[in-house]
Amino acid sequence: MTRKEEREQAFILVFEKCFRDDSVDDILDDALIAEVYHDSEYSETCFRGVSEHLDEIDALIEKNLSGWTLGRLSKVALSIMRLAVFEMQYLPKVPVGVSINEAVELCKKYATKEDASYINGVLGSISRANEPA
Repeated sequence: MTRKEEREQAFILVFEKCFRDDSVDDILDDALIAEVYHDSEYSETCFRGVSEHLDEIDALIEKNLSGWTLGRLSKVALSIMRLAVFEMQYLPKVPVGVSINEAVELCKKYATKEDASYINGVLGSISRANEPA
């Protein structure tokens, strides 16, 4: 499985969590049983990481939204941003540019070009805010 495919699996799990109060383990188990998830250390790391750091990730996203609130974002766009921010903040081996580009590509596949453009701007803002002076 490619990293792109693993990232897409992680996005789908993060998206699923938006609709379920179940534990990460329950969602993973259900996805395995339904055969919509293939065991992947990277996907699981990202899914667990987003879940564990959700408050910090959402605060960072909200701080960089212009004219929007988290509640106004589609669940797809929010899930994609959560995954990208997790990678940017907690996985230093993943280049920030890769996280942003992959988020935009996921958005083009699962949302709209307008969403992709907006997500690119928000993630770029987060990236610039975290650059060393």
